[in-house]
Amino acid sequence: MVPGRMFGASAIFSRCVRHSVTSSRRYFPISQRRFESSVAGISEVLFTRARSIAKQHDELSATLSEGFDPKVAKRVGELAPIVKVLKDWDKANDSIAELEALLEDPETDSELKSLAIEDLDHTKSTLPTVSEELKKALIPRHPFATLPCLLEIRPGAGGDEAGLFALELLRMYTSFCSSNGLRATIVKQDMEDAVSTADARLTEAVVEIETPGSYDILRTEIGVHRVQRVPATETKGRTHTSAVSVMILPSFPETAAANDGAVNFEDPNSDYYVDPQEVRLEKMRASGAGGQHVNKTESAIRLTHIPTGVTVSMQDSRSQHANRKSAWQLLRAKLAERKREAREEEMVKLRRGAMGGVARMGRGDKVRTYNFSQSRCTDHRSGATIHDLSNVLDGGHGLETIMDSVRKCLGDRDVEDMIAEEKLKKE
Repeated sequence: MVPGRMFGASAIFSRCVRHSVTSSRRYFPISQRRFESSVAGISEVLFTRARSIAKQHDELSATLSEGFDPKVAKRVGELAPIVKVLKDWDKANDSIAELEALLEDPETDSELKSLAIEDLDHTKSTLPTVSEELKKALIPRHPFATLPCLLEIRPGAGGDEAGLFALELLRMYTSFCSSNGLRATIVKQDMEDAVSTADARLTEAVVEIETPGSYDILRTEIGVHRVQRVPATETKGRTHTSAVSVMILPSFPETAAANDGAVNFEDPNSDYYVDPQEVRLEKMRASGAGGQHVNKTESAIRLTHIPTGVTVSMQDSRSQHANRKSAWQLLRAKLAERKREAREEEMVKLRRGAMGGVARMGRGDKVRTYNFSQSRCTDHRSGATIHDLSNVLDGGHGLETIMDSVRKCLGDRDVEDMIAEEKLKKE
């Protein structure tokens, strides 16, 4: 985009002054000429919502001018991006109205009309971009968007082949994190006994990704990942299908203050509080490889949340304290995600009537297929397909492209939810 050319009306009017064209002041009322929001792909419902938010922003800003309030200031900051994009939208439409008025004025000379046509076409071409930015700005931020995360991988249907592919996915995600500057540490990696490294099969893995905002980056990966390929042990060349479950969980800071109080698991009134009295703790001897330490030290920890039955175990560290800390972190994350999903499902039930009865995909749904014979990776939410499977499994640009497509798909879904919610408010 050429700097300073996003909205062309100002350039036209400066030329008008130079040419002393007095007719440039004769415009039709802009309010009567403004583009309808649906023309540029924005629902009128969303447009009304944006106007309401802008009004709220102005009222809060006025309140803030009378005296500082941290909560009000925070809310003003949250609404500011929407107000900015809405102003861009208004500016674009004002420019279009003014330019069209100039073109319709019979006293406008041919040179000015030529310039106006050029700037009008350019300004109209910016509307889809501004519209998309407005829709994105209106999407409510995910409650865990700013948090680090825990990535959990478990093999599902498919036996040994599922365990083999689960290990490949673990390598894919750690490689992706390394390439994108995300600090990742494998805190749990349980393996089945294998004759050789080539036969290594994963039974469960948990990766802690410490970078703030990593939850929002990786939440596109939640769901069942399916692999289609001919196993090395297959003598007749038949393609087998296996599945691996991937879960992205929020990783909470050790203190609520570290998260600016947005998610408080220490407050008994918080949605994310876990009562220690409702958690059963068991100390066990670690299993698997590890020599004498495995047989003699009760360093492994298992936590069970009695009301829900959610169980987690941790044994990767030789320190019981470290395993207990990691187990609590994982349990808290699982319960928080469970509560968030329950609230979201309730909203889906309320909105479903307005959305035509279509349910959304959950973490138990097949979200992506990796087909080795076709070197293909297809995401079933966005429909995006990459024919470079090795690059995807290396955590490269192919995986990033797939994730971006899902992110857009999730954003579109959130927009549909907002439209449905606004319609419900009017009923």
